[in-house]
Amino acid sequence: MFNILAVTTAYLIGSLSFAVIVSKCFGMDDPRTYGSGNPGATNVLRSGKKAAAALTLLGDALKGVLAVWLVRHFQDMFVLEDSTIALSAVAALVGHMWPVFFGFKGGKGVATALGVLLALSWPTALVCALVWLVMAFGFKVSSLAALTATLVSPLAAWFFMPYGSWAAAMAVIAALVLYRHKSNIRNLIQGKESKIGDKAGKDGPPEN
Repeated sequence: MFNILAVTTAYLIGSLSFAVIVSKCFGMDDPRTYGSGNPGATNVLRSGKKAAAALTLLGDALKGVLAVWLVRHFQDMFVLEDSTIALSAVAALVGHMWPVFFGFKGGKGVATALGVLLALSWPTALVCALVWLVMAFGFKVSSLAALTATLVSPLAAWFFMPYGSWAAAMAVIAALVLYRHKSNIRNLIQGKESKIGDKAGKDGPPEN
């Protein structure tokens, strides 16, 4: 019962869409109504509000950290399995992508995946973050940076994560992020993907 409760709680935490929450606090339009329509930090940045985009990125990452940290913190108290931590990591990301509080229309999961990684294994998260930064600053295409970091993540997890179930969860997380970026992959192939900082009228769905 506690294992099921832990996974459910992780999903509910992941379902908090900070793109929508922050936008409401700033008196901005719902990010699902402009740009790519994706409730993520990159699309919020299209509004020109850098502070709102930064808070969205931070909130989405921290909820991933919190969802997994809580399960790890209470593991001994409630005799939770290591596989429950793995499932909770996946559940937090699923919550971000398909949030119950926002009509199951969520973001693409990059920031939340990074937060989950940080709570599972900070060396793995560091490797992925460095890859993202190098690609983002080098090519100025957020989706390309996210996809590259996503492809690297299962390999890094294999080396750094202490349990096979955690590494398997990372592979599932990577697959989900890639799936949610299928339109970005198509745009990259066609040379139509937008760059970081483009305004809301531009084409090409960004990630997060």
